[in-house]
Amino acid sequence: MAEDTTTKATDMDQKTFKAEIQQLLNILIHSLYTEREIFLRELISNASDALNRLQFEMLTKRDVLDPEAELAIYIEGDEENRRLIIRDTGIGMTAEEMEENLGTIAHSGAQQFMQAMKEAGQEAKVSAADIIGQFGVGFYSVFMVAEEVTVTSRSYRPDAEAAVWRSTGQGTYTIGPADKADRGTTIEIKLKEDALEFARPHRLRQVIKEHSDFVAYPIYLLEEKFAEKEEEKGKKEWTQVNQQTAIWRQNPKEVDEEKYKAFYHQLTLDFGDPLLRIHTSADAPVQFYALLFVPSKKDYRLFGLKEDYGLKLYNRKVLIQEHFKDLLPPYLRFIEGVVDSEDLPLNVSREAVQSTPVLSKIKSALTRRVANELKNLAEEKPDTYRTFWREFGGFIKEGIATDPDSKDKFVDLLRFPSSRSENEDDLVSLAQYVGRMKADQKEIYYILGDDYDVTARSPHLEYFRKHDLEVLFMTDPMDSFMLVTLTEYDGKPLKNVDDAGLDLPEEKAGEEKPAEALSDDEFKALVARVKQVLGDRVEDVRDSKLLTDSPCRLVNPPDAVNTTLQRVQRLLDKEYQIPKKILEINRRSELIRNISARLSANADDPLIDPLVEQLYESALLSEGIHPNPAEMLPRIQLLMEAAARMK
Repeated sequence: MAEDTTTKATDMDQKTFKAEIQQLLNILIHSLYTEREIFLRELISNASDALNRLQFEMLTKRDVLDPEAELAIYIEGDEENRRLIIRDTGIGMTAEEMEENLGTIAHSGAQQFMQAMKEAGQEAKVSAADIIGQFGVGFYSVFMVAEEVTVTSRSYRPDAEAAVWRSTGQGTYTIGPADKADRGTTIEIKLKEDALEFARPHRLRQVIKEHSDFVAYPIYLLEEKFAEKEEEKGKKEWTQVNQQTAIWRQNPKEVDEEKYKAFYHQLTLDFGDPLLRIHTSADAPVQFYALLFVPSKKDYRLFGLKEDYGLKLYNRKVLIQEHFKDLLPPYLRFIEGVVDSEDLPLNVSREAVQSTPVLSKIKSALTRRVANELKNLAEEKPDTYRTFWREFGGFIKEGIATDPDSKDKFVDLLRFPSSRSENEDDLVSLAQYVGRMKADQKEIYYILGDDYDVTARSPHLEYFRKHDLEVLFMTDPMDSFMLVTLTEYDGKPLKNVDDAGLDLPEEKAGEEKPAEALSDDEFKALVARVKQVLGDRVEDVRDSKLLTDSPCRLVNPPDAVNTTLQRVQRLLDKEYQIPKKILEINRRSELIRNISARLSANADDPLIDPLVEQLYESALLSEGIHPNPAEMLPRIQLLMEAAARMK
């Protein structure tokens, strides 16, 4: 497997790394040490990508250099000379492509990496292995073990010239032409003295098996041959190390749990185990294999910096696209995995593949399968499903909000705390709610809020608690968007408890009647004063038929935009003005009766107006609407001073 890679030294140009790359190299060389083996994973990953790209070109173009050369990766360690060589027969690079790929980092990868490392330095738990592959800086990890790196490459284009790139990672690099006859890229690493382990075949085998066992191309390692005869001792041969199995094409019964986990770890670089695995295939109406995973955490990548999503799309084990977004709807973007279909036309371009009818059929089948598997998870492993819902429930709500056609597939996955919950993790499904509705209850009740504890104390709930009517708590910002399309379930409308037109069960004969309350004259006088103080800030002031303990609440007028849409508008536009509401007063409340008594005793009492203002703004707060603190705080201080003077 030897090759001629003679360099034309006289034609070499010396260049300087950009400042951010030099900073990056300093971090890699001086700060990261304990997990240096990941450099090999990164270089193998780059080689695999080069082979993917070359294979795709071979499907669409005939004019390729060395078309008969095996698509493979070759790794050779030379302990005596402290040398490691990694070679692939992939797409290769021209001098210009070397300059672009090795001299700069796209998308500000270096800056993002360094910010992540800075933050990681404050979190002792962070692993370097979690960081390096995420920012387009994987190649530079080689300098953790290298004194010098030489990259020689020749492009797949027959007329392209070979080029060589060389650097010690100390601020400069050289680039120039080279004599290389075969296609692909060779990376020759002069190892540091303390990195000699990476020239030993047994150590290289260990790292390859751990990190790159499922790479889709053969990885050959030059190893000493087992000698049965004396004359064979010391002879070396190329041995394939990796399994190279397209695990998604195997029968699930033939794949054990450890293989699934190993594949997931290699696919995602997530060192945790997935919550759910979906291994499926179909022959009609479209042929495909799929292996999908639900991670255990939403932001399993460090700091949640995942910039792209989508499944790996293969055609007959050929990678067509790394992050293909049209195999699942956007709200299922948290799912990782691969899809392989033989029904995709081989000569299609990466861009045109999106419009093939095959994909819409695969997408529909996968979406249906994901929904069914999640339903099974909820029924068979409720504890695991609770974890899923905590991490990914917002995505399901997003799907119901944005994809009404798929609503019926996912609506039974919804979970909410309710007025009967012991805590915010005690969740109920819509089916469970309907199953325990009262016989004369016609509607599903919910309340919108920003926080579970605050919502649980809302005055809107008092009537419902008194009559043992369950209310769902909607405290996720996505709930407001979801409720625009989710208007009924099982034929029963969903109604906000602040809706003035609720169809509530009738009072039963013999139910306890409220005790003392303001007389009609007292209440009329108080309402007049409240209207005078609040003016046009409220639509009306009236008696409440639902409050039992709280002094007041705000409700929407019958013709107003409902609270759900108001919240959506507030989320979309911070300048949105909440429509005027009706202030309902509980004439049985002790606070209301005391204010009325003050009014009856002295209409000029200086505390009456501040008390009315505070009643109104407290009601606003319970609705999640924040009054002006510059006005509220002095008023609260005034009322506290008055209370402190009382004997």
